[in-house]
Amino acid sequence: MMSDNPVTYTTPPDHIHFLAKRLFGEQGEIIDGAIAHISLGGGGPHTPHTHLHSHLFIVVDGTATILLDGKETIVVQNSSFTVPGHIPHSIWNRTDRPLSMIGISIRQ
Repeated sequence: MMSDNPVTYTTPPDHIHFLAKRLFGEQGEIIDGAIAHISLGGGGPHTPHTHLHSHLFIVVDGTATILLDGKETIVVQNSSFTVPGHIPHSIWNRTDRPLSMIGISIRQ
């Protein structure tokens, strides 16, 4: 479920003052994508849900707590996490600062 997340940034060949970090590899067919801003204590849904597609979540700012089948996974800024749609899940901001993340729905 974890995406490919090298810890360090690298400079691609023939680039100058340019740092890049791979957030994820091939995931399947993209259905849609959205950006979410989740306030302190926000998230949802209250009852974890399932569906036919998976989600690729990319945390742009802050820290996300992903509940996945009753277990918590913490996803920090500049990292990603893939959630299989058939596993009960929900997303929460349990920190003292706002959370911004990109969600991409994937047909697997």
